[in-house]
Amino acid sequence: MNFETWLTFRYLRAKKDKFLTVINFVAVAGIAIGVMALIIVIGVMSGFDHDLREKIVGANAHVFVERETGVRNYMKLDEKLSQVPGVIAATPYIHGNVFLESGTRAMSLILRGVNPQTEGTVTRINDYLKDGVKVNNLTNEGVLIGSQLASYYGYQIGDSITLIAPASGVAGSSWRYQFKVAGIFNSGMYDYDMNLILVTIPEAQKIFNIGSTVSGIGLKLKNPDQATAIKRNIYDLIGFSYMVRTWIETNSNFFAALALEKFAMFVILTLIVLVASFNIISTLIVTVTSKVKDIGILKSIGASKASIHRIFTWQGLAVGIMGTFWGFVGGVGVIYLLKKYQFIKLPQDIYYIDHLPVLIQASDIGLIVGSAMVITYAATIYPAIKAANLEPVEALRYE
Repeated sequence: MNFETWLTFRYLRAKKDKFLTVINFVAVAGIAIGVMALIIVIGVMSGFDHDLREKIVGANAHVFVERETGVRNYMKLDEKLSQVPGVIAATPYIHGNVFLESGTRAMSLILRGVNPQTEGTVTRINDYLKDGVKVNNLTNEGVLIGSQLASYYGYQIGDSITLIAPASGVAGSSWRYQFKVAGIFNSGMYDYDMNLILVTIPEAQKIFNIGSTVSGIGLKLKNPDQATAIKRNIYDLIGFSYMVRTWIETNSNFFAALALEKFAMFVILTLIVLVASFNIISTLIVTVTSKVKDIGILKSIGASKASIHRIFTWQGLAVGIMGTFWGFVGGVGVIYLLKKYQFIKLPQDIYYIDHLPVLIQASDIGLIVGSAMVITYAATIYPAIKAANLEPVEALRYE
């Protein structure tokens, strides 16, 4: 250990100078609190983004291929789209609005007509089922409903429900369709679990009076993040008479808002670390002021300006490293507890999910730690230069 490192640690401990010990502790605590707050908040924002992304992608196809007038020869188009590189599964679907009749009340729902044999290969509906039959066992008489809808109306497996579909014919009994609740799913997304209802394609065709057509073909991709590139390949294959939408485009505003909030929170909370860095400046200035005689003696026996500069720079960086380390430990610890015990519950009708999600990403941690160290280093510049430029004669004049 050279004398620069030895002096750095001596000044950090400063057992004889209680005041320096206190302000060193305050500087470390300030950096630690700032880093911990950053890690927790960014972890929560990343958790929201990841959790909602997984639920949205899991309940829907990655790419939708539709036509305004409907797709007639959908089996042929299905087979064609399945051959596109990157596509691992395809299924036809019908999408529309109906009303659920319960006593004297009617509630608007989204009805999705599915192919029971292929729906489970594109979406994760089978993983979400909590009671009843899987989607591949769904019959024309059955319907799958969300857990929130079932809870709201008290539906159980085998109960009868009535759907009203004005598009199916003349007002009256021909508007109404009776189904049995065959399964109840829970996706974790309040919007889906309250408003989405699944029937077979033949029943959906009858309800919407669309003959043998379907709304479109849903595709599952090997890598959902490549949806935009695969969209271009689909247009090259089938032409522009179809409309191709990706899950990214469908939810672009939502994820853009999340990304903006995450960036804004990072900037705002970085200011905590910036404010804490002023404690480091104060600590170093006080140290330089109290160690004027030491600096004069060091310079008089041959210590260079660079050596003095390094001593105080390393002292400031040591404070920053300790603060960042304890902030990292505290932040990761809190995130671990939030993830393991999920003791913070959220109202699903507002936040779509029932608990506070968290996710630690190496890139986020690296950015936070890097930013803290840059701010810490910047805080050492002025005091270190001031100490390095101190003249021995001035330092020892009154000694």
